[in-house]
Amino acid sequence: MQTVVIVIHLLIVLTMIGVVLLQKSEGGGLGMGGGGAGGFLSSRGTANVLTRTTAFLALGFFATSLLLSILAGVDRKPRSIIQNSGSTPASTPGAPPPLDQPAGGLLDALRGGGQPAAPPAGGGAPQVPRSQ
Repeated sequence: MQTVVIVIHLLIVLTMIGVVLLQKSEGGGLGMGGGGAGGFLSSRGTANVLTRTTAFLALGFFATSLLLSILAGVDRKPRSIIQNSGSTPASTPGAPPPLDQPAGGLLDALRGGGQPAAPPAGGGAPQVPRSQ
């Protein structure tokens, strides 16, 4: 259905381009200058076949554009930007690691073959480096 409406939309666009290019210029851009104020609203302007054809094509262009936007939104389901999979929330920076994860960093885990590195000997307190 959407493909058919797109093809009709493109045919309307191409026809409208052709009809607009066939119309006679009445001088000046956007209807300004030369032709006076009665160019588009005069009986000659509204009775013109090309002007009426352009109006109908513009109406068809608007209708098919609206229909295409409705068809594009039919299959959409609202989704959240935040992926909530029901798992535990991510830890905030600076927070202690969860109990099921080792306390060491990535390098400590890699050095120990997947096991956290043992604390340094000489007690639990950090040692001050000594000069040699």
